[in-house]
Amino acid sequence: MIRVKFENVTKYYTLLNTGGIKNFILNFFREYKKIKSNRFLALENISFEVKDKDVVGIIGKNGAGKSTTLGLIAGVLKPTSGRVEVNGRIAPLLELGAGFHPDLTGRENVILNGILLGMTKKEILSKLDSIIEFSELGEFIDQPIRIYSSGMLSRLGFSVAVHTNPDILLIDEVLSVGDFKFQEKSKNKIYEFKEKGKTIIFVSHDIGMVEELCDKVILIHEHKLLYQGDVKKGVELYEQL
Repeated sequence: MIRVKFENVTKYYTLLNTGGIKNFILNFFREYKKIKSNRFLALENISFEVKDKDVVGIIGKNGAGKSTTLGLIAGVLKPTSGRVEVNGRIAPLLELGAGFHPDLTGRENVILNGILLGMTKKEILSKLDSIIEFSELGEFIDQPIRIYSSGMLSRLGFSVAVHTNPDILLIDEVLSVGDFKFQEKSKNKIYEFKEKGKTIIFVSHDIGMVEELCDKVILIHEHKLLYQGDVKKGVELYEQL
């Protein structure tokens, strides 16, 4: 079964710099043409497949388009052209804590975030104690999250995401969440997903972790797909860039 498929995917970001609303209105046609031409290329004509139970590392230099690729898979971005197909429930470990409401407590935000990730309220409530225990937030779980540190927010976001029973786990440099003890627990949870046969797509600059965790790699260089396949060969090509 194919879990993720990219077909000739290109993604541009439009860079807005109109010089102010008044200038935009008074010089509408000139400024509109400027906006259309003022675009940043993030990905160019990318095609690949990720099959069920694959553990794939996406590697490349900063700005190559790795995080954009994950954003497209997660559905938070849309391609400018081409087609992205995803089959299965996704747990995106991207911007942990995104979707949290600062005035709600940690406990209330677990329910809110779980629903945003596709869980039913019944599912969330059945896993609530386990999520809270995994986050190690203790008495802070019933405090409004506006008083949480960034590390506490990340731990709570990670805890919710890994309890959603996903088919596809997307990971973007989030294994440094919390202190050393929590980082080890997070890594163990990822390996648990791998042992269960979940599909994992992992973006990281930690090449050692990529070699340890992944079965395949996708190498993106200057917004294009340079290589996909064997981890060792992909890492060797990356280190030569």
